[in-house]
Amino acid sequence: MMTENENGQVDAASSPLVPDDVLDELMARVDAEGAELLGPDGLLSQVTKAVLERAMAEELTGHLGYDKHDPAGRGSGNSRNGTTPKVVLTEAGAIDLDVPRDRNGEFDPVIVPKGTTRLKGFNDRIISLYARGMTVRDVQAHLEEIYGVDVSPDLISKVTDGVWDELEAWRNRPLDVMYPIVYIDALMIKIRDGVVANRPAYLAVGVDLEGRKHVLGIWIGDSKGEGAKFWLAVFSELKNRGVDDILIVVCDGLSGLPDAIEAVWPEATIQTCVVHLLRGSFRYASYGDRKRLAATMRPIYTAPSVDAAVEAFDEFEAEWGAKYPAIINLWRNSWDVFVPFLDYPPEIRRVVYTTNMIESINYQLRKVTKTRGHFPTEKAALKLLYLAVRNITTDRGGTAGTGTRGWKACLNALAIYFPDRINIA
Repeated sequence: MMTENENGQVDAASSPLVPDDVLDELMARVDAEGAELLGPDGLLSQVTKAVLERAMAEELTGHLGYDKHDPAGRGSGNSRNGTTPKVVLTEAGAIDLDVPRDRNGEFDPVIVPKGTTRLKGFNDRIISLYARGMTVRDVQAHLEEIYGVDVSPDLISKVTDGVWDELEAWRNRPLDVMYPIVYIDALMIKIRDGVVANRPAYLAVGVDLEGRKHVLGIWIGDSKGEGAKFWLAVFSELKNRGVDDILIVVCDGLSGLPDAIEAVWPEATIQTCVVHLLRGSFRYASYGDRKRLAATMRPIYTAPSVDAAVEAFDEFEAEWGAKYPAIINLWRNSWDVFVPFLDYPPEIRRVVYTTNMIESINYQLRKVTKTRGHFPTEKAALKLLYLAVRNITTDRGGTAGTGTRGWKACLNALAIYFPDRINIA
């Protein structure tokens, strides 16, 4: 039911677009005639056809300047000239339209422009299915099964390629001047480059001053591993997009990364992911020893100071060094990028303890990439990864940013710990 606002105007938003009595009449016909709601001859397709044809008829009236059968059109120099059949793909499936013509051939409908065979909603549906990890063949089969539309693989690839400009704009968008914390992690995907090989896809997720997480960029690495030159290019790109300062970079022992960070943001603190350090340790241990190992490692990363951590590590080495020298070497090699964590108050430790927040994004990306045997090109991989990031809900993280638990306490501690570099006044 339509209502009036305080100015006496009708509030259209409070009333349904299609009145209930119209819907009741349509559904009664469906029940009486046994008609289908979906499919090529279903009610939804027929309603879509009727709406589109009515809209084009109204457009033609506006183009000509007079209504159909109106005597005012006589001698106007242009008139209606029948219709032309046309098939367009919509979210309701393939629709057979009768497109009105004018005698001078000047009329070009806005709602279904000349040369258009797919409405925007149909393209969006293809992109949505593709972004959820369906292959081109899967999308083709789904459209055939649900909508009765036979769409070629080339068409699907062409539609999804249409997001490349959007991807490039996203990859080059301006960023904030300051990100207190940036997390860097990788997931492995298969790409054919002569031969199919595992390639790392690196993600950088920044936490802004409001505690919102944002995917800053995606980069495909080399199968042989990256060095300082690769990371220098990545970080220089971020700096050129506006990132002047980062307080803490949380990562996982990526080769060449510390040198590149120091070159671009010399004041940034490099912190290894403690959870990754623990996982790396467990890879060398037998299953039966893992529970005891975890218990004896805990005093190291929960130590109140560096001196206390050194003492706890000495005890750990005395107990396990003979049996697991590789674990001892792992901790010694990571010590310089582990100990900054021990200087932080609990409010900061809880946030930088792990890259789990970026791993939650990687989990979503793995879901959409695991169905692919491999990607034919690096571009194809980037396209799907971007669509997947864009499609991640706000509960999972992504481009729009989601909150960080305990951020206010962390931000206040950061303001004290980095007094000259962060201002929350």
